[in-house]
Amino acid sequence: MSFLTSVKLVAWSFLGIRSNKGYREDLSKVNPLHVVLVGLMAAVLLVVGLISLAKWVVST
Repeated sequence: MSFLTSVKLVAWSFLGIRSNKGYREDLSKVNPLHVVLVGLMAAVLLVVGLISLAKWVVST
């Protein structure tokens, strides 16, 4: 359950719309290693997605 909570925490952080109270509650429930791993995976997916989108737009 902690890993899924980490995914939710990172997703809210990427969007930037999480309240401070909710953020602190979630942060107390997660493993810091999970947050770092999920954050790195999300960043890589974001970069790959943006590169793919740019290639798709340029090719059309």
